[in-house]
Amino acid sequence: MVTALHQSRFRVTGMDCASCAAKVGTAVRRLPGVDDVSVSVSAGTMTVTHGDELSSDAVAQQVNNLGYGIAAAGRGASLPQPGYSHEHDHRHAPGHDHDHDHGDTGSDPSRNVNAGLHGHADEEIGAVPWWRARKAVLTIACGAALAVAYVAGLLVPNIERPAFLLALAVGLVPVARRAFVAARYGTPFSIEMLMTIAAVGAVIIGATEEAAAVVFLFLVGEMLEGVAAGRARKSIQSLTDLVPKTALLERDGETTEVPAERLAVGAVVLVRPGDRIPADGIILEGSSEVDEAPVTGESVPKRKGAKDEVFAGTINTSGVLRITVTAAAADNTIARVVRLVEEAQESKAPTERFIDRFSRFYTPAVLIVGALVAITPPVLFGGQWSEWIYKGLAILLIGCPCALVISTPAAIAAGLSAGARRGLLMKGGAVLENLGRITTVALDKTGTISEGKPRVTDVFGVGRSERDVLSLAGALERGSSHPLALAILARAALDKVPLPPAFDAAAVPGEGIIGSVGGERVFLGSPQAAAKRTPVPDEQGTLIRALNDAGKTVSMVLVGDVVAGFIAMRDEPRPDAKEGLAALTAAGIRTIMLTGDNRRTADAIALGLGIEARAELLPEDKQRIVRELQVKGFKVAKVGDGINDAPALAAADIGIAMGGGTDVALETADAAVLHGRVRDIPDMIALSKAVMGNIHQNITIALGLKAVFLVTTLLGITGLWPAILADTGATVLVTANAMRLLGWRAR
Repeated sequence: MVTALHQSRFRVTGMDCASCAAKVGTAVRRLPGVDDVSVSVSAGTMTVTHGDELSSDAVAQQVNNLGYGIAAAGRGASLPQPGYSHEHDHRHAPGHDHDHDHGDTGSDPSRNVNAGLHGHADEEIGAVPWWRARKAVLTIACGAALAVAYVAGLLVPNIERPAFLLALAVGLVPVARRAFVAARYGTPFSIEMLMTIAAVGAVIIGATEEAAAVVFLFLVGEMLEGVAAGRARKSIQSLTDLVPKTALLERDGETTEVPAERLAVGAVVLVRPGDRIPADGIILEGSSEVDEAPVTGESVPKRKGAKDEVFAGTINTSGVLRITVTAAAADNTIARVVRLVEEAQESKAPTERFIDRFSRFYTPAVLIVGALVAITPPVLFGGQWSEWIYKGLAILLIGCPCALVISTPAAIAAGLSAGARRGLLMKGGAVLENLGRITTVALDKTGTISEGKPRVTDVFGVGRSERDVLSLAGALERGSSHPLALAILARAALDKVPLPPAFDAAAVPGEGIIGSVGGERVFLGSPQAAAKRTPVPDEQGTLIRALNDAGKTVSMVLVGDVVAGFIAMRDEPRPDAKEGLAALTAAGIRTIMLTGDNRRTADAIALGLGIEARAELLPEDKQRIVRELQVKGFKVAKVGDGINDAPALAAADIGIAMGGGTDVALETADAAVLHGRVRDIPDMIALSKAVMGNIHQNITIALGLKAVFLVTTLLGITGLWPAILADTGATVLVTANAMRLLGWRAR
């Protein structure tokens, strides 16, 4: 009989790195009835595929024993808010009835798994101020003890070693405890175990100060990882704030304010100018310009009318709209974006730290080789026990992983520091490792390749000067916050064009703005709206079409019933965009532009930059294209700055957020370009390659020296002291080599 498999989803607190996810996944996989486990550090979630026999207490105890908290995550839940979820937080409800649905499988076994979970009171960085979190307190205590030991050693040299041993114990004891707990639950050679071995080995060879410093730096790295992971989780949760909490429900000719999350499919809602749209839907009545930047990234609001589709979280900027709801709150656009981000992060296999992978066979091999060297010759060949035990101990010292443990994090820390000073932020060593393997870079247009705001590119006067046209348009737009209005006002300020007062200025829904300037009636609006008021000569119509074909938005100025001129605007590429894209191409990296903007604008921008373009994309379309490229064998980096880019950023091998982008893009991404320069993207990839080259050099130095002294020890040429010096020397060499990266410069 085949056991039916179910999926249950949990929220796990306290995870801050891939090593944490690996430990949790390994421990839960050891439980009877578990078929598979998928853990996401960024989302703080775990999905367990299991049979009927899996018990809730076993899951909770297994995770709690590792020092992490666990709670159920129910149907449609993204990340439950701390202290609240639709499934209730059992930490605050002892004795609560567990007979209702907590899972999304719809089966009794799943309910049993999810129902009995009591969250472990694990303090998570991000849930409290960082300096009050448990890992931060431990790091600060270790750093303070290290400083005290250094001062004590200067004042009273005789107590220097005991002082540093005490400082080491402050940081190492908790690390060692976690190492042995992880070993008990299936991860014997975790990074904590390696740090413990390295620190103890350093003490044995007399490098007590170095051991204490290495443990302190390890704790600092863990703390920073915790801060980043906490902020990422908080940022993903904040996406739901884009959807208004309430909506105006229209029923029986009256409107009632109701919670937006309760809107049912088919309900009719009223959306006033300036309000956010509370649900995905179809416009039943009315027309308006809708700012869709949160969903599509389009820089200019779109004109929407009856039968047009609108998305939850977008902004109705002008007219009143009546909208028929087409998706419940759990399935609206923003909810889908949250789900896509979490699923992408969950399905992405965690990149294991190099030292973890290597330690799976390195550390056990060293122990076995040392034991064989000490025992085999005396037992099988009549060798002297004292001589071969001595050589066996030397082998253990040669095999001490101090240099290996420090080689990778030292290079990564130096590379991260060098990048940070140049505005290139990368979230850890896995990002640095993978950046150098990128073969395709997919870039958003608005706010990434372009500046994210339209600029006036052309001003044409018809019977009037260009300054007069700008003056009339600016007078009507003064005080407006519309992106096109801001572009006109910025150009008027740049050209120092005077703006006379406008009287009786009023918006004409769906068309433009009209008012009196200098005693003349002036209209500013789209060519289509202008054509309703006065005929547009063929020559001007041809020019307007050419501007539109170049991806530009045109606004016409009418004085009375006469065309006075028109203004063209476009979201222009960043000044360094062409250079940056050319640098990527020169490095053999394919570039592609993914944008929610209209195809005409996208093609015009792409043509000038020499980049492939795909336009009119929703968030799920961008994610789909990224996955298609990955299936074809490309290593994909996605560059973006908006919420609409978040799913694709999470799905890509590397997500890169542009400076000035939304918090969600910055936190979802693996890296960020703070200065917002396209040219920084190839520089970031070059830095990755430099760091990985340095790491390979360090590993060669560490293992090369060990290999040399292994041979000389077995031949009886060197003994314990040279072995100790070799290990210490290797540590110094790899550290010095890594520090060279601090002087890295982009070409």
